[in-house]
Amino acid sequence: MTIDIEELRPRLGSLLLRRGLLSPERLEEALEEGAIRGARVGKVLVERGWVTEAEIAGVMAEQSGLEVVRLDFESFDPAAIALLPGRTVHGLGAIPVSFADPQTIVIAVSDPTNVLTIDALRMAIGLNVRLVVALTSEIDAAIARFYPPLTAGEPLSISLLERGRRNDEKVEPTGPAIALVNGLIRRAIQLRASDVHLEPQRDSARVRARVDGVMQDVDSVPPDMQQAVVSRIKVMAGLDITERRIPQDGRVSIEFGGQHIDLRVAVMPTSHGEQVVMRILFVDQDGGVDLSELGMAADTQKTFLHAIGQPSGFVVTCGPTGSGKTTTLYAGLAYLNDDARAVMTIEDPVERHLDRIVQIETNTRAGLTFARGLRTLLRSDPDVLLVGEIRDEETAKIAVHASLTGHMVLSTLHAYDSIGAIVRLHEMGVDRGSLTVGLTCVIAQRLPRRLCTSCSEAYEHDAELFIRSGFGSPDERATYSLRRAVGCEECGGTGYKGRVALYEVLPVRGAVRDAIGGASSELREAAAATGMRTLRQDGLRLCLEGVTSVDEVTRITRTWEEASEDDA
Repeated sequence: MTIDIEELRPRLGSLLLRRGLLSPERLEEALEEGAIRGARVGKVLVERGWVTEAEIAGVMAEQSGLEVVRLDFESFDPAAIALLPGRTVHGLGAIPVSFADPQTIVIAVSDPTNVLTIDALRMAIGLNVRLVVALTSEIDAAIARFYPPLTAGEPLSISLLERGRRNDEKVEPTGPAIALVNGLIRRAIQLRASDVHLEPQRDSARVRARVDGVMQDVDSVPPDMQQAVVSRIKVMAGLDITERRIPQDGRVSIEFGGQHIDLRVAVMPTSHGEQVVMRILFVDQDGGVDLSELGMAADTQKTFLHAIGQPSGFVVTCGPTGSGKTTTLYAGLAYLNDDARAVMTIEDPVERHLDRIVQIETNTRAGLTFARGLRTLLRSDPDVLLVGEIRDEETAKIAVHASLTGHMVLSTLHAYDSIGAIVRLHEMGVDRGSLTVGLTCVIAQRLPRRLCTSCSEAYEHDAELFIRSGFGSPDERATYSLRRAVGCEECGGTGYKGRVALYEVLPVRGAVRDAIGGASSELREAAAATGMRTLRQDGLRLCLEGVTSVDEVTRITRTWEEASEDDA
């Protein structure tokens, strides 16, 4: 292989030659080795012992007109360190050192010629950046000193909502990207939003939050700030800030108002830029939910407690994302959590930390999936197992098998209603025999919004919806005293504030058990024969109690058939 030295020689090599630190032959050999290994020429030269790190740093500084610093003798500012998480500084080969002034941060880099990385760094921090050159080994040592190592999949912990300070001069970094991101997240948390969406448009980026299950506009990001905001969020979540072509996902752990909060971040490239969705998980450190807080009807709660109180069995909650499935199961765990039982969970993520319960979080990167973790837990002598979600055939079969071998297994599943959950388990490959023996109870649920107690008004509603739903009087002339949304300052003009759960609880026994494996219509008839209250019927019960509105119940329980009839 012949290499044209004059064509390929980088400025670094030229400077080393000019200083007499390197011969042309060694430079050519380093270039060849670097091309084969995909390594930078400076790294190869240092590894070969042909030049020292200090010589490389001196040449890099001269090349870029920057100062060389020795990090072993530098005083690092904790507020500067807090601006970037460890995963990012490792990836960039750079570390914050101090503040030159409130708007300028000093960052040590080993390679100031990497323009793309430096530009991404400026956007991510949202402040002016003054670069200095340092030895690679000293940067690595400083990173190891100030940033604890993270295991694969571990959430980053970052000082997000409380700006850092210099101890001596009380300098606060107030970069626009940092301030904007912090403000958006602070607003979403104050609204008790479950998700924040940054949606790039042609002229700006729209920011929306999902509050009480409904999207609402929060703010907008001007075009000149959009990439800086996305880069800042990527830094927080430990993502590659230079990669804009592929989807990425990460996590960040923050503290706000004394509460521990996890953010799950998903970044997706679109035609107008990168979309960011942050799921906000309020991690409750003090544990469980009391059953009385769920709002179950007395007969529904009795059925639920009877199901989970069995020595073994499989209890499934189903519904769309954000419908409160896990909260219901946590209430069940709190009820079962006593000294006579060994209770264990495997979740993604652990949303509440419960005392005296062994809780495991999945880690796909490390190979800890639901299926693999569940197999291990079954060898750990549990009485009660919570599996965060049934996502695939393997996990479904293991969970049902566990219920057949003397364990009480609780889990969640994405299905429209209780009948759909049974059908889906069967379609996932769980045989009819295992389902009929192992499956104990199926619970479908939704979270309609609560009427605002400050502004809702009373009115009379006709009986048509109640008759069609098989609930209440069959007399078409009957009316019902209900309440509806109005809107006021207290509820932000929506007419609703907070959410309440409605339940459809199906005990699997008798005719229901016999119908498993057959047509869904047969299952539905068998369920009706047991007296099961449907989602719609439980919602109408809450309407009669003045908790929510007919409009809200029909919105979240509307079926495909009803939508088709309305469209027609």
